[in-house]
This record gives sequence, C-alpha cells and structure tokens, in this order.
Amino acid sequence: MSTDSVLRPQPPSVPDSPRPRRRSGRGPARPTAAAAIHSISAVTAVLLGLVAIGAMIHEPVLIPPLAASAALVHSAPTLPLAQPRSIVIGHLLGAGSGYAVLALTNSSPWTAALAGGITLAATMLARTPHSAACATAVIVVLQTPAPGRFVPLLFGSTVLLVLTGFAASRVRRGAPKYPAYWW
Repeated sequence: MSTDSVLRPQPPSVPDSPRPRRRSGRGPARPTAAAAIHSISAVTAVLLGLVAIGAMIHEPVLIPPLAASAALVHSAPTLPLAQPRSIVIGHLLGAGSGYAVLALTNSSPWTAALAGGITLAATMLARTPHSAACATAVIVVLQTPAPGRFVPLLFGSTVLLVLTGFAASRVRRGAPKYPAYWW
C-alpha cells in the first residue's frame, strides 16, 4: 500500500448498480365518490356560510383566497399549507403585508405584486406557509379595504374555516383527521 492511497483513497468500485427508479409520472389517486362528495359539500357549505354572514352584516366576507383555503382544508387536510397556524396566521400576515405596502406606496398592480412576494417571505419565516395568504395581500393592495373592518372579518373567517375543517373531518369515517397539528 502506498502513501498515495492512504492520503487520497480511491472510491470503491461500484458493481452493476440496480436500475434507476423510474418516476411513474402519475398524479394522486382519485378520491372515492364518498370522499369527493364529502369534500365538495363541506367546502360549499362553509363558503355559503361566509356569504350568509356577509349578507347579514352587509360586508363582503367571502374573498377568493378564503375559497382557496377552504379547498386546501377539505381536500388536503394533512398538508402543512392547510394547518390552522398556516391559515390563520398566514392570512393575517398577508393582510399586514398588504397594509404595510399601502402605507409606503400607492395602490397599483406593481405594489400588489410586491405585497404578494413580501407575504410569501413573511409566511416562510414564520413557518406558516399558505399560498392563499399571498392573494390576501394582493386584494388588500388592490381593493384597499378599511383595516378596522377587514382584519376582524378575515380573522373570523379563517377561524371558521379551521373549525369547519375540524368538524367535517370527524363526520366521515376513514377521513383524515384535521388538523394534523394545531400549532
């Protein structure tokens, strides 16, 4: 054995390695009819509930990002994006980012895009990833809702989404329990 082999060991020779794994390229399994009907019913019910609340208080409560959040809660309840902390804190960070951008600039598509990016950074740093929160920031910048009304309604709506996800996951046997973790 030479000193070269001690100082610079050679990698061991690799015998014929097994075939590389092929990626199947397949999407997720199709849900059962019962699971699909359950999820669709739960999402529709909670969104109609938000519309009804808005009609009673004469305020728009249903905003598009909440529909996306409801879809995540009821169709992918185990994902980190669908967990309570990500939904509630994520949307509040989105609203906060939107209002912060508005405080420093004007309402425009350019600043709305900036607010969306800032929201993504904030949710990643806070460990509350939620893609729909970026849309909340965009809505705040483009629509400029009054924060004193918008933020409490947003908070209440996100809590309602989480609670309906919790309740709906306990109705159907065999459904994944929501949430995977609370905080």
